Amino acid sequence: MESTSDARTGNKYANFHLMYLILQLIGFTLMILMFCWVFIYLGGLSWSATPNIQFNWHPLLMTIGMIYLYGNSILVYRGVRYARKRSLKISHASIFGAIMFLTLIAAWAVYDSHVLRTPPIPNLYSLHSWIGLIAIILFILQWLGGFFSFLYPIITAQQRDSFMPTHIYFGLAGYIMAIAAALLGLCEKALFQMPKTYPELPNEAVIINTIGILIVTFAALVVYLATHRQFKRLPLPEDAILLTGHDE
Repeated sequence: MESTSDARTGNKYANFHLMYLILQLIGFTLMILMFCWVFIYLGGLSWSATPNIQFNWHPLLMTIGMIYLYGNSILVYRGVRYARKRSLKISHASIFGAIMFLTLIAAWAVYDSHVLRTPPIPNLYSLHSWIGLIAIILFILQWLGGFFSFLYPIITAQQRDSFMPTHIYFGLAGYIMAIAAALLGLCEKALFQMPKTYPELPNEAVIINTIGILIVTFAALVVYLATHRQFKRLPLPEDAILLTGHDE
């Protein structure tokens, strides 16, 4: 019976590792395509001297941060399941910090690219910007809540246990909102970039649509791997140290 159980556990984690590998391949392909779109069709990267080019930092950094890194931060406990929980907490919080840094630069870039143009472009008028702003606010609240609840807690263990389902839910909710914002932003940019030729599906439109499909596929795998009970990280003996407060 024990060997059968071990075989099932091995198969379960083998399935996880295969899907996790596929997830990473999709993520890298997504970022490569985004780089191709930015440098081949949008003129590359610049800063405030050329506001229309400065905008390109926005889709690039948001894809790296709020799509790829955010998805990986959600899965860090399952993807690196045999590391000590303290290390996983630090990794989880550190990835969130990197995402916040990239997001702030991306937001600054899009703001500058609007206000420095002649004539200026209004900010926060589109559905893309509204949903994106909500996703960023949720993300920041998640980072603060997790930091002061789990990494350097200022609440009791019982309160942490009660807060955990809320933390998980809003983490996934914020991620889904980031995906929705990304898809709306791609569509909006495609219509601005190719107002007359988009229906003819030129090469740039194919790349944009492919980026959108990869974003949806990547997000679907993240949500599946994060919510499937059989892939949940099982507590390790070393995790008990965190409960006693010794040998941190």
